[in-house]
Amino acid sequence: MPKLTSDEVTEFLDEPGHLARIGTVDADGTPRVLPLWFILSERRVLFTPRSPAVIWKNLQRDPRVGISIDEQAQPYRKVTLQGVVEVVHEPGDDDAWRDLYRAIAKRYTRDEWADAYVDGTDDQPRALCALDLDAPSTRLSTWRMPVSGEDPRGVWAKRYILPGTKWSD
Repeated sequence: MPKLTSDEVTEFLDEPGHLARIGTVDADGTPRVLPLWFILSERRVLFTPRSPAVIWKNLQRDPRVGISIDEQAQPYRKVTLQGVVEVVHEPGDDDAWRDLYRAIAKRYTRDEWADAYVDGTDDQPRALCALDLDAPSTRLSTWRMPVSGEDPRGVWAKRYILPGTKWSD
């Protein structure tokens, strides 16, 4: 199964437009997945839940997350993460990192719209959260479709191929 190298992971996560689908667990045990904007900085995935959001309440109760970041076009690269989120800034400390939030918004929108959005919502407190890609508690997995010249059977991990079937060795 083709994997991304560390440099390819960084390159992919630096590309604008990919959403982070962040999974947390509600108080009643129900899984919740929320697509959010993010930015990669110093090998940390940074995202910004607003203070009244359920995801923020979930993170306060249990900072463990699952994150999936993928693309809709070939080679269908994806990065999945599991780990413990660090709260870099609590809601209400937004002025300390507003320029970073502006940079996040500009990854997803036109510059002038991003500025208007950030300036127009600066009274809506957000937390700045991080998942460190290199933390011992973080599990990182990557995948992509085989590209030209690679064995197409590489699309699946060997554990998914039943013995005695066409793709088994």
